[in-house]
Amino acid sequence: MATAMIMHEAGGPQVLRPETVTVGEPGPGQVRLKQTAIGVNFHDIYVRSGLYQTLTLPGIPGLEAAGVVEAVGEGVTAFAAGDRVAYTSGNYGAYADQRLIDAGRLVRLPDDIDDVLVAGMMVRGLTARILLTDVFPVREGSIILVQAAAGGVGQLLCQWARHLGATVIGTVGSQDKAERARRHGCHHVILDREQNVVDTVKQLTDGRGVDVAYDSVGKDTFYDSLACLAPRGHLVNFGQSSGPVEPLAMPRLAAGSFTVVRPMLGHYTADPADRDAAADAFFQALRDGILTPDDPVRYALQDVGQAHDDMEARRTHGAVVLMP
Repeated sequence: MATAMIMHEAGGPQVLRPETVTVGEPGPGQVRLKQTAIGVNFHDIYVRSGLYQTLTLPGIPGLEAAGVVEAVGEGVTAFAAGDRVAYTSGNYGAYADQRLIDAGRLVRLPDDIDDVLVAGMMVRGLTARILLTDVFPVREGSIILVQAAAGGVGQLLCQWARHLGATVIGTVGSQDKAERARRHGCHHVILDREQNVVDTVKQLTDGRGVDVAYDSVGKDTFYDSLACLAPRGHLVNFGQSSGPVEPLAMPRLAAGSFTVVRPMLGHYTADPADRDAAADAFFQALRDGILTPDDPVRYALQDVGQAHDDMEARRTHGAVVLMP
């Protein structure tokens, strides 16, 4: 028997309740995992709240975790019992101490990569790599803006982009987050509760603006991000922690021949070869010290409601993981 956090209806953190479930034996193409650490993301919060109605209820949320293979089903040859693996999956079900999952969704964990670190950062790490290479190719001399630069993806974007030779401008909400953003690669940090972001970006870039703005905040920052763009600049909106963006009037893009994109990780990792390449790049960046993320904030599996509450209240920074 296994324990899973199941929601029967959308709502606040209290709708996530522990229940005993039967996992059973893996079917053809599946493995059974004993999960060692589970990642928590804002996507999970959107699912729990009902903003994203993508989980059939009652259901188990969660998209990423690390663990050890306990058993393999018929036809599985790439993995065996005892293998350490991680995954990001469009199929929910990560909020549990055991689960079944298709073997094709797994990435083998190298011996020198920590379970807990990867469990809380797999989505973030793959997202950062794809945003910096596939969605917009950041290169030497690029000038970028990262909204919420001290956040989970924000820290990785700043470090990785600086390594690629970009000038990195980040926004944060407090002095302690400003220090964190500087430690993680920001050349310039804007306190968005005290400074006008658009005016400050223009000052820092001699009136030009940025080549690309990475915005995971959404409603509260989207139009400021758009106003920070240089001519032919790109706005990458990859999240909405403050709520959905109001409809965009297309003529606003003509002010600078701007481009707006709303990438979803699953579309860039649907091909296992693309996913594995992104994962390998992420693991190598960790090994090489390009990325030096803070230790994940840990909660017990049954305290996932508190984890959601703390994330929504901005009491956490960096990755958040559940420990079964």
